[in-house]
Amino acid sequence: MGLAEWFGGFCSNLIVKDDGTISTRYRNITKRLNTDYWNTTSDTSHSLYAGSYGRNTATQGFSDLDMIFQLPYSEYVKYNNYVGNGQSALIQSVKKSIEKTYSSTSIRGDGQVILVPFVDGITFEVVPAFINEDDSFTYPDANEGGRWRVTNPKPEISAMKLRNDVTNRNLVQLCRMARAWKRKWDVPIGGLLIDTLAYQFIENWAYRDKSYLYYDYMSRDFFKWMADQDSDKMYWKAPGSGQYVFGKGLFQYKAKRCYNISLEAIEHETANPKREWSAKQRWREIYGTTFPD
Repeated sequence: MGLAEWFGGFCSNLIVKDDGTISTRYRNITKRLNTDYWNTTSDTSHSLYAGSYGRNTATQGFSDLDMIFQLPYSEYVKYNNYVGNGQSALIQSVKKSIEKTYSSTSIRGDGQVILVPFVDGITFEVVPAFINEDDSFTYPDANEGGRWRVTNPKPEISAMKLRNDVTNRNLVQLCRMARAWKRKWDVPIGGLLIDTLAYQFIENWAYRDKSYLYYDYMSRDFFKWMADQDSDKMYWKAPGSGQYVFGKGLFQYKAKRCYNISLEAIEHETANPKREWSAKQRWREIYGTTFPD
């Protein structure tokens, strides 16, 4: 088994395997909310996958699935006119609707979302929202007395898809690989920041149109690029939307560590004779046990 097969197998291991179950739950929630708020039984209208799953960068074993459900504007008027915390009341209303379908699930409101946990470890985070003229969404935040916030996932999803298409689908693979690295090394970095940094890196990467055979170089160069990010920088701008994506801590040191380990792995690969077992152990040290042994 050669280098391309190693990374091909690794990326295959990262693919979300339970798409069918996820889709069924998504449609069930959508149908319930459409029934109660739009007088239709559609299981697709007014819903949108958001977060890493919406950007197609989630990996097998992920725990939180973000979905946005668009409510009629009349609901915004109703809850915006509340004397108290209208945002909290709106979240509770949507929670009660979902409970009609998933009555045995411990559903709860959590400030900005309704959490719908399932026994396989995946929690749907349902964001009730109102669409704005620019296609962004206004959503409730019940914390600290209540307020409205804005999110703009559609251009982020579009930008990621466009760049993924022009980089031989390497962008999405890099985002997923970086998530495996995050888990293995407990890196303090959020999913949107991973995707933002990968999006920026791959734009000018010399081998962005190549295949798995170059994924050792992609790993090496990405870790070097990450390690060189300004440690004083507080935020980056998300693809498409340009919204601020704030850091959760310093990731540069662990990126530098893994850059050095990737150099060792490549040295083992290019030795004569090749030291394939040693190379794979170095990649597993970076990415964990989802990388083939």
